[in-house]
This record gives sequence, structure tokens and C-alpha cells, in this order.
Amino acid sequence: MALPKIKEARSLSDAELLEAIVETKRDLFQLRFKKATRQLTKEVHQFKHARHRLAQLMTVLRERELAAAQTDDATAATAESVSA
Repeated sequence: MALPKIKEARSLSDAELLEAIVETKRDLFQLRFKKATRQLTKEVHQFKHARHRLAQLMTVLRERELAAAQTDDATAATAESVSA
């Protein structure tokens, strides 16, 4: 199974992105639980895939937060210059 692509994460809406983050965190928890109870034998590579996916999702979320903050700052600066 190939690692997921970041394009897939960027194509998600904000609600879908948050839902995917929660789902991925849940998957990681289940993998750790299976490993601790020795039910996970051959699928150790799933840890790498889940961590990679979570990092992608969190990166896209942070990019959107920064873009929104930058837009807000630009809007505030424009409003200040217009009123002065």
C-alpha cells in the first residue's frame, strides 16, 4: 500500500479535514492497542502510514489557519488605511 498523497488532504473541506484527523488518531490508538496486546503481527507498516497521514492532515490544517490569519491581518490593515 502506497503512502497517501498530500493532494488528497488538500482537497478535503474543513469539516472533512477535522473528521479525518480524529479518525486517523483513533486508528493510531487502535494500532497501539493491538501492538500492546500482541494482536498486531505483520502489519507494523501501518504505523508509518497512519503517522504520515496524520502529519499531512495536521500540516494542511495549519496551512489553512495561517492563510486565514494572514487574510484577517490584510483586511484589518486595509480597513485601517481606509479610515485614516
